[in-house]
Amino acid sequence: MDTTNKDTHKHKYTHEESPKKILVYGAGALGSLLAARLHEAGHNVALLARGERLISLRQHGVLLAEGNSPDIRSVPVPVVEHPDGGYDLFLVLVRTHQVDAVLDSLSGLHGDVLFMLNWAAGPEPLSRRLGRERVLLGFPAAAGTLDGEVVRYRPDNFITRLVQTPIGEPDGRTTPRVERIIRVLRSVGLRAKAEPHTDAWLKTHAVIEVPLLQAVFAAGGPKALADDPGGVRRMIRHMRQNLADMSGPPIPRMLASLLKLPEVLLSALVRRFLRSSVAAQLNNPSPAAVAELARLAEQIRT
Repeated sequence: MDTTNKDTHKHKYTHEESPKKILVYGAGALGSLLAARLHEAGHNVALLARGERLISLRQHGVLLAEGNSPDIRSVPVPVVEHPDGGYDLFLVLVRTHQVDAVLDSLSGLHGDVLFMLNWAAGPEPLSRRLGRERVLLGFPAAAGTLDGEVVRYRPDNFITRLVQTPIGEPDGRTTPRVERIIRVLRSVGLRAKAEPHTDAWLKTHAVIEVPLLQAVFAAGGPKALADDPGGVRRMIRHMRQNLADMSGPPIPRMLASLLKLPEVLLSALVRRFLRSSVAAQLNNPSPAAVAELARLAEQIRT
């Protein structure tokens, strides 16, 4: 039995049980979508929001629509403005540059904290503020955008059913609390799995994503970048340099192929992706997306 976690965090559940009270911290597209699905699955969950988003959620609930469908449904997720209230588990889905404010608000509380976001700085900055025993790392394998107040999420298909949500302890162990959280996430349809190298997974994701987004934003959109073969080649070389500079192998290991594939073949594959409907969501970056990219690039350089 995991008595260390129970005593340290003052948890109210045993290692066989699911968390009794969950807070989703961050009411953007993915946080709102996850909170709605947890609520619909019967979990005791609340969603933290602020400002106009808080007002809208209290009035209308989480509004969901699949893709571009005109059909919108409302999910009455409880909404709070502050993270107090005896939560057993915090699921943090915010932008990279917003994490410092999250750490400030959670530092005096109890409960496990799973950071599900872009993060290349490793677990140490999080553990220093919250305590090593509270921190877990992960990444949400879901996609959605906010269309006004409506969360438009990606329809389920063969590809989305293959994508996994990595969850792990900073030291790579598969602990009872990791297994608990995986059960919770699987109950809402996420293909969560224990990842022994979550920190490396997040760093690999970042060193690929940052050059991609920098190139897309500089070109004026994914299709504009696809029409610039030279820009695509420069982006690929930037990715490869980042991967080569990592202290360990990329995770998942199959991404090592980015270092081996002929540049002409990889360039053709990337240009095809940039013209796809998946890449279309990279158009018109918000100020928050630009700020996150800058913070993530800073973490990679560090």
